Amino acid sequence: MATQSRMPILLTRPQAQSERFAADLERARPGVAEIMISPLMAPDLVLRDVPAGPFSGVIFSSETGVEAALPFRASLPDLAYCVGDRTAAAAAAAGFRPVPAEGDAESMIRLIRGEAPAGRLIHLHGEDTRGDVAQRLTAAGIETVSVIAYRQVPQAMSAAAEVLLKGQGGVIVPLFSPRTASLFCAAYRAIGGKAPLGVVAMSKAVDANVDLPSVRMRKVALNPDAPSMRRAVVALIDAGPPG
Repeated sequence: MATQSRMPILLTRPQAQSERFAADLERARPGVAEIMISPLMAPDLVLRDVPAGPFSGVIFSSETGVEAALPFRASLPDLAYCVGDRTAAAAAAAGFRPVPAEGDAESMIRLIRGEAPAGRLIHLHGEDTRGDVAQRLTAAGIETVSVIAYRQVPQAMSAAAEVLLKGQGGVIVPLFSPRTASLFCAAYRAIGGKAPLGVVAMSKAVDANVDLPSVRMRKVALNPDAPSMRRAVVALIDAGPPG
């Protein structure tokens, strides 16, 4: 049991999100594992202006979108449709009136179609996005303007993470997006990774992007949100080391 409790977890989200998830894990299960952070992406805010309104609401697919919107807060409407609770909390802190969906693009589209806002919407999102939110809403009769607000710049894996992944011991790797999954797999191959992996994917779409033969255990979170990911990580650790 002691070996299981110390099986390392490698977090590859951007630094701030990884630190928060690590803190959530530690609060939920103190001493659950050694946690290493090696971000494979870092945000670059590229929003320089917003299209002329009026807009009845803004759509945020992530907290980073909210961050990118801050300099333009006065030009944006109060109503904010948010992909999930974390993004909604960030939007509320920025002075928006958030309406959260259930953690993914599909639930956000359902939410907005159900609300049927009268005016145009503006979707502030990353360069790499999924779900065709603006296109599908516009096709459904809700005119939505799509604006790239940030991009996620790939980062090299840290030297410490390379050492960990070249070892013989099992490593738990939570993956939160299809792009991060692809970047991780490419990095693992590039460094000649040997460690047996236990992968926790935030969704089936994320899991589908993991194609490494070193994966010995895999689990998809029940819901595409941080609490479900935390529970899935703990469950995988409790199941024992991959190998």
